[in-house]
Amino acid sequence: MSRKNKKDEGLDTETTFADMNVEGFAWYDPSSKNKKDKKEKRKVSRKEYWQMVRGMFSAILLPLGIFIASMGVVAILLYLWFTS
Repeated sequence: MSRKNKKDEGLDTETTFADMNVEGFAWYDPSSKNKKDKKEKRKVSRKEYWQMVRGMFSAILLPLGIFIASMGVVAILLYLWFTS
């Protein structure tokens, strides 16, 4: 069972993680920069904005609570260590 027309699956030559169109390189194309810079600014209603803000605060609440609790435990341990 040989596959004659099969590409090498171990080498991925099409995936890019950064924009390689950098000014100063030989392959630099200034016209492609203008196409990517056009971003549509989406109108967000007041209700959607406050829902996003509430979501942001609810997302940060658990890590912040864990941090504050751990700092409290450290403070209690330091107090016990220095008073004994």
